[in-house]
Amino acid sequence: MKNSVVSNKKFGRPSFGDRIFYTFVDAVMLIVLLLVVLPMLNVISSSISSPNAVMQGRVFILPKGFSLSGYKVVLKDARIISGYLNAILYTGATSFLGVITTILAAYPLSRKDFAGRDIFMMLFTFTMLFSGGLIPSYLLIRDLGLIDNRLSLILPGLVNVYNIIITKTFFQTTIPDELLDAAKIDGCGNTRFFVKIAIPISKSILAVISLYFIVANWNAWFKAYLYLNDKSKFPLQLVIKEILFANSTSAAEGASAASNEGVRMDALSEVIKYSSIMVSCIPLWCVYPFVQKYFVKGVMIGSIKG
Repeated sequence: MKNSVVSNKKFGRPSFGDRIFYTFVDAVMLIVLLLVVLPMLNVISSSISSPNAVMQGRVFILPKGFSLSGYKVVLKDARIISGYLNAILYTGATSFLGVITTILAAYPLSRKDFAGRDIFMMLFTFTMLFSGGLIPSYLLIRDLGLIDNRLSLILPGLVNVYNIIITKTFFQTTIPDELLDAAKIDGCGNTRFFVKIAIPISKSILAVISLYFIVANWNAWFKAYLYLNDKSKFPLQLVIKEILFANSTSAAEGASAASNEGVRMDALSEVIKYSSIMVSCIPLWCVYPFVQKYFVKGVMIGSIKG
């Protein structure tokens, strides 16, 4: 009976200090949640509110005066379709090839019997701290003859050292040496072990790395701004940038005329900004649920040690 009382005191209800700690953590997480959710709700509401309400700052969480005028301006632009197609091409190609490049680099680096892995790891890490910069990168792309070439947006993004380190750590913590030894006893070579065993049990980290590549490349526009001249090759983000710039210029010209039309254009320009954000974000929101179940597992397993 005495042992039971001690056990209840030790392992039963949380102590007063624990309850204070849990309350503090819950409060912090609630604040973080609000910091993420409220701006998102504001963008969604502003994109479907009337231009005047947005211009007057009356929109916060709920929309005021339902209107799709911003979406109509953005979606009626013929460049949006080509921008979507180009963005899908660049994102899909870079993500697919990038994942392949990442696992082909990370798996050997995770093997203790890989000669020179410390040297290669040091070289990879060095590039995270020091890089040539913008001008040398542009000169390299120019000398390779990739200016105004779609490959200029695909090839430079295939190697991400951060993703390689995460995947390497995942392989180290998930694939025990005993599993490899047992496979070798059964006559399984390195290539077969990698393809038949290592890859199938690494679905979670592959999903995480794929999401990293997709988000990074879907939102990218600066490289396209530097390397592409043909507007038919522009990705969605750069197309939206041009639409926003064109409408901002029109609004400024209308405002200078001090007319009702100028005020209307200025208000519409504000709504277009929020509609453009939604147009570019919706595809990622559609992709995320399919990889969300792997996301936490893949990141946590790949970050325990290594």
